[in-house]
Amino acid sequence: MSQDYSLIIHGGAGSLEDLKYEATESEFQQSITAILEKGRSRLAQGDRALDVVEYCAALLEDDPLYNAGRGSVLNAEGSVEMDAALMNGSDLRAGAVACLKSIKNPISLARRVLEHGEHVMLVSDGALEFAKFCDIETYPDDYFITAPRIKQLAEAKAAGRMVLDHERIKPSQKLGTIGAVARDLQGNLAAATSTGGLVNKRWGRVGDTPVIGAGVFADNATCAVSATGYGEQFLRTVFAKTISDYVQFRGMDAAAAAQAGVEYLVAKVNGEGGVIVIDHAGRCATAQSTSGLIHCWIERGGETHCKLG
Repeated sequence: MSQDYSLIIHGGAGSLEDLKYEATESEFQQSITAILEKGRSRLAQGDRALDVVEYCAALLEDDPLYNAGRGSVLNAEGSVEMDAALMNGSDLRAGAVACLKSIKNPISLARRVLEHGEHVMLVSDGALEFAKFCDIETYPDDYFITAPRIKQLAEAKAAGRMVLDHERIKPSQKLGTIGAVARDLQGNLAAATSTGGLVNKRWGRVGDTPVIGAGVFADNATCAVSATGYGEQFLRTVFAKTISDYVQFRGMDAAAAAQAGVEYLVAKVNGEGGVIVIDHAGRCATAQSTSGLIHCWIERGGETHCKLG
């Protein structure tokens, strides 16, 4: 058994220069640090990586600072449609949900899909029916629809655009997709990603977040990956699996694979986003083509580090 563990969580990529819809930089730092420390406590006591990434992702979904769960951005119809997925590195089991409404923690419903085992992804009304089957509580629309997100949607409509949460309609804010990757004391890897998607997105749009190999991937033989950015670009490049392949076939560590993955993303589709990675040896890394990436990490049981830029 390994004597250490690693954990990275992210709250999205992009600039924090103008926190128009969210909060101060200090509030972001306090939020993401507190969530990381809760995840650390669970890993240190021997909890499984899969349990910890679900736990951290759910805490991020509960915080309206982030574009996931309660803080999800609004689509073109003024409603929330959420996507989430997680993957277990020891056996490649995965669960995903898409176009989801009403569920407080989409990542927990994705976990139920994984545990049920018959399917990998459920969407829309089918996912809600499965939530009823699992006795998962639903929440009313007003839990998810906040005044800042209503204002944000109005500006996107006025600009005639679909935008990332961080993109500058006017000088603006950051992308709030959230994610977590972990390596536990047994050496197992897991990854989770959750999002509300794009501001003013069209009905039924699904991005990379719930697609295994695009926005999320985990394999004990290689690495655990969670991505944040323009989902269509990650889908076209099979982004998360590409990073895993760099570890498997080119012998790269987390840092080299993350950087190579982002360079590939930019070279192929001029992609915008960021990624967090933990490799099979517990090494932590991030890379991005955006101006910033909100993230905190613990490498091999060491000190807590946070970076908002």
